[in-house]
Amino acid sequence: MIRPRWQGLRPQQNAVAWRRWDRMVAIIATLNLAWVLVDLSYIPLRNFWLQRNLYPVPSLPLVVPLPWLPDITPVLDPLKGIRPHRETQAYLDGFKRLDQALQTDSSLESTITLLKQQQQLTENLISSQRLLSSSNASALDQLKNRLRARTGLNSAQQSADLLLSEGHINQSGWTRERQFWNQQILPLVEINYWRSIDENGRPTDLSWRVDAPFQLLFLLDIVLRCLRLKSRYPAIRWRDAVLRRWIDLPLLLPFARWMRLVPVTERLSRTGLIQLEPLRAVISRGVVALLAVELFEVITIRVVDTFQQLIRSPQLPERVRSLCSHQTSNANEDRELLELLRLWLPLLLTKVGPALRPQLVALIGHLLQQSLSRSVMPEPLRRVAALQSAEAEFSRQLATGVVDSVLDVSRGAGNRIGQRDQVLETLGTDALDRLWEELAVILEQGPVLERSQDLLTSFLEELKRSGFRQFSDQDDVDALISELDGLNFSPADRTPKPPA
Repeated sequence: MIRPRWQGLRPQQNAVAWRRWDRMVAIIATLNLAWVLVDLSYIPLRNFWLQRNLYPVPSLPLVVPLPWLPDITPVLDPLKGIRPHRETQAYLDGFKRLDQALQTDSSLESTITLLKQQQQLTENLISSQRLLSSSNASALDQLKNRLRARTGLNSAQQSADLLLSEGHINQSGWTRERQFWNQQILPLVEINYWRSIDENGRPTDLSWRVDAPFQLLFLLDIVLRCLRLKSRYPAIRWRDAVLRRWIDLPLLLPFARWMRLVPVTERLSRTGLIQLEPLRAVISRGVVALLAVELFEVITIRVVDTFQQLIRSPQLPERVRSLCSHQTSNANEDRELLELLRLWLPLLLTKVGPALRPQLVALIGHLLQQSLSRSVMPEPLRRVAALQSAEAEFSRQLATGVVDSVLDVSRGAGNRIGQRDQVLETLGTDALDRLWEELAVILEQGPVLERSQDLLTSFLEELKRSGFRQFSDQDDVDALISELDGLNFSPADRTPKPPA
């Protein structure tokens, strides 16, 4: 590519320090992108982050626990305005007290009181539809189904009363029942939450507090990049320097933050932290090859259609007549054509022609010998060696004389053409004008014009159809990509090596 015409190009200084800065900013931008992805997906995936259980097949009761993942809900819940639901928290606190009492002594009167309180809390939880948020509306139905499946009863409330009764716990054992409640019921209760609303009537979202320091750093980096560009190219305007960093715009936008993937990828690739050149090369080759075929087809159609329109035009004789010197409005074109002829005709007649003298003598001599042997020499005399030698020598001398005469004439004509001769220019211009005028007259008279137009347009139409038929029959894109791949290797790389 041609370097822009910006003067005062200075060598880049402190390249190592700037490279370290760029790498640090690229790593920070990657962390920010990770934070953005977690933030955008937190509300839909809050149940996963809360329980850290993976369900590979939702239709099967297969659970993969991931205890090594950190519990980020205490940190992100306040940023999203999420608070524990009062009724839900009261239910969880009551079950915790009941669990501690049953593990200590299940015969105390306080434990029976706690069982009754938990039965009441369960009844309130089942009967009150508003306890579960709209995003977890199916959790209440799932909770009821699990209680019914545990006891085999048709009523979820009766199932909860039975499971929390003193007799059932003494019969089944609290350890087994505790496992059921902790694994099947309490996770469905924990996912219920309450989210506050801001002044605009939208759910609270304070994640901008975390994103603001990153954006300030990105703004500082963009300013520094513009300053570096201005120092290297002093003639560039500030507006152009800022526009050169248009790809960094998503880093500063508070919306559509997923678009930060583009500038982050560009920074990581430019600093060498990741290698995307092979992928970019493959994509660019495919796109360029496809566009090349499409553009060639479009350009070919336009060129052929233009020629067809020109040929079909009834003003074709007038266009031919306009080639005359007295018809054209641009006198420079005539002068340029005459100068071109004056430059090349002397070279062809005085340099190129004499250089071909040996070849011309041999060619014309051979033709003359064949003509003499066939037309002049009788058949019995053709086998005499002396006559054949004399014939060859005569043909050579005759050809030499003819070629020398023609070359002398061409040298003289070339020297005269190379000189400024106003009469010669006038005569040449008149000859060309007469040629165009006669062609225009012939086209205007008789059916020559119409027949010529039909033949030429049919020829161009067939040429267009056959060309595109060939395009459709061949795998042009694959062929171009294969050819581009072959150009990436040197001949030494393509040469097979001999076996060891």
